[in-house]
Amino acid sequence: MINRFPGLIVRCAGVADVKHAVDFARKHDLLISVRGGGHNIAGSCLTDGGLMIDLSQMRGVRVDPVTKTARVEPGCTLADFDHEAQAFELATPVGINSTTGIAGLTLGGGFGWLSRKYGMTVDNLLSADVVTADGNLLTVSQDSHADLFWALRGGGGNFGIITSFKFQLHQVGPQVLSGLVVYPYQHARQVLQFYREFSATLPDEAVVWAVMRKAPPLPFLAEEWHGKEVVILAVFYEGDVSVGKVVLDPIRAFGNSIADVVGPHVYTSWQQAFDPLLTSGARNYWKSHNLSELSDEVLDLLITRAGNLPTPQTEIFVAQVGGQISRIGNDETAYANRDAKYIVNVHTRWDTAPEDEQNVQWTRSFFNELAPFATGGVYVNFMAQDEETRIQAAYGLNLERLSEIKSKYDRHNMFRSNQNILPTAFA
Repeated sequence: MINRFPGLIVRCAGVADVKHAVDFARKHDLLISVRGGGHNIAGSCLTDGGLMIDLSQMRGVRVDPVTKTARVEPGCTLADFDHEAQAFELATPVGINSTTGIAGLTLGGGFGWLSRKYGMTVDNLLSADVVTADGNLLTVSQDSHADLFWALRGGGGNFGIITSFKFQLHQVGPQVLSGLVVYPYQHARQVLQFYREFSATLPDEAVVWAVMRKAPPLPFLAEEWHGKEVVILAVFYEGDVSVGKVVLDPIRAFGNSIADVVGPHVYTSWQQAFDPLLTSGARNYWKSHNLSELSDEVLDLLITRAGNLPTPQTEIFVAQVGGQISRIGNDETAYANRDAKYIVNVHTRWDTAPEDEQNVQWTRSFFNELAPFATGGVYVNFMAQDEETRIQAAYGLNLERLSEIKSKYDRHNMFRSNQNILPTAFA
């Protein structure tokens, strides 16, 4: 769906290449775009006629098991990161698809199965090496260039190009209690009402997401259910598996499920469990809202829309957040929407260009219907390319400070192929 053609693509092998590319773009007044993992559907890593700085070759990970920290290069996917960290039974909170790039995920905030216990990805970022618009390399942390470090933790790619992240790691795995419980769509109301009540009681170690879609041809689902609407509860517990079984048992005991594959799983395998649903080559459009509660009106809307999905690949997911995420102040990092208890993402996915308008319009109308029940905030990594007007929603009261920091480190807005934060002079 992204039909743009850069004038030049620089495939960087290290910091020297990044610095040279930024200097070249500045001297020749070229628009810069940056590719990390290439996962996001907004397509901001591509610009017509500009210079694309491709970091996908920079995929080194160095784990220090003594300090429980990791140095991670910006071309890494979550699979690259997890592979190295799990060699020492360590991990940090990241997303739920292993093909996601660590750079884009982190710069937008980052959340997943571990976030209720350990916070967002940015809450576990200790420092970063950044090539700024003037071509300098800065190491930023709480003690060095603290303003830029604050802005990087949620402010997207607006402030420079990260060449190395340093993360705090936590003891995780190698096995975790996780899995799916699948219910027929006709029981959606009872399942979602149960989910609403049960999820509110969970300790930080546990998280449950609700997914509504047409059942894919998974091996543990009877063929008769393939292609039919279902409600899926995806569960995860980080900690002692025997304790987790007690915590999550009410889900497995509830209702008449058509499949239950909850059990001990290798953490890295669970991190890759949803990858087959996001293979490359399809057309995608996302719309997202933050919610503080799942009211009856919200459940009604979710159920109605889940019964009228436009394509077999489309899904609606309700991600449970809160926990440690919400214990950090909205102004402590650039990521500002810590009041959300749930994040709803409508992920519409299809195969051919003639279907574009129909599917985009379906997603937008669903988004508009859900808006009256939302907090007004949004997770910047779920914003599509046509959502520039939601920058204020993404950053709230932090936007003014972000604009000031942007003016300090990128006053000419070189890094603008993104969900752009304007320098103060432009705003």
